[in-house]
Amino acid sequence: MSSKLKKIAVLTSVRNDRMFTKRWIEYYSREFGANSLYMVIDGFDQERPDSATGINVISVPFKARQVVQGEKSRAARTTQIAWGLYENYDIVIAVDIDEFVVLDPKLGLSLAEYLSGKNNVSSLSGLGLDVVQKPSEEAAISPDAPLLNQRNYAIISHRYTKPAVTFKRLRWGSGQHRIKGRNFRIDPNLFVFHFGNVDQDLSAARLDDPDRQKMGWTKHQEKREELYCQVEEAHPKDGDKTFPWARRHMSLFRPWYAWNKPGHLKKDDVVTIPDRFRDIV
Repeated sequence: MSSKLKKIAVLTSVRNDRMFTKRWIEYYSREFGANSLYMVIDGFDQERPDSATGINVISVPFKARQVVQGEKSRAARTTQIAWGLYENYDIVIAVDIDEFVVLDPKLGLSLAEYLSGKNNVSSLSGLGLDVVQKPSEEAAISPDAPLLNQRNYAIISHRYTKPAVTFKRLRWGSGQHRIKGRNFRIDPNLFVFHFGNVDQDLSAARLDDPDRQKMGWTKHQEKREELYCQVEEAHPKDGDKTFPWARRHMSLFRPWYAWNKPGHLKKDDVVTIPDRFRDIV
């Protein structure tokens, strides 16, 4: 492991967020320092978050686009900004406001230490864990407590097994789910925790967002509601026993037309989140 820390930037964009901005800033500031965070505020009608003190904020005009076109446009913008950041940084991490790249705490290293020791790699994906509330067991999220102290289950997801960490100028594809023209590598110790479904009531409230309605997110959001039923009906597997299998499956079983994206699991597995992650996010 490298003894010298590399310079690492983290990039996201946000619009109409009700829950994650403060946590996002706190988590990544703790890992890399507030001055290494870059937040794109999508729309001049959005106020600068109170918690954004010390980070870099970029306001851009908002333009409502249909889902597919919007995801492509956002990926292109993220790529452009990341390329500029490489003038001053060695590594750029790009994630959504509800996504957290987490290093397995069993290693006893910081995320900066771990990534600084990576060489001869262009990008890394963390194993995607979609954290979903089990309403029959778990109460509404408390804003003052760690999220993973309040949730026990996650769905292993190819959608969130994203190449979030880049080590050179690359081009993200739509939704940042792939690197254009490049293979991917799922790191054995990295996870991407997605919290968009962490609270059923908050998730359902997104259906009332007029911006999302205009952009065609309604069907996508309705499909997310099925995840709560999936978690309710599941017999959760042990996370630590399932993670290695999921990484292998996503790496080996890929359709030819999506060779640079993780392969689908036949049925996304519901797992119990190991206790060692409880206080991280």
